[in-house]
Amino acid sequence: MKKAFFRFLAKINKTLLPSYSKRNLDLAKASKFQMAIIGWRYYVTKNALG
Repeated sequence: MKKAFFRFLAKINKTLLPSYSKRNLDLAKASKFQMAIIGWRYYVTKNALG
């Protein structure tokens, strides 16, 4: 059930949150808000796959 929940969250993230890798964002120049979004997407993806 946990894995299914994170897969659902991953689909929501894909539609709602911006993809910074497609925009070639430099992580050294990212704002704290952008870093929080990147961290959240990483956390959800890690749990959806694992």
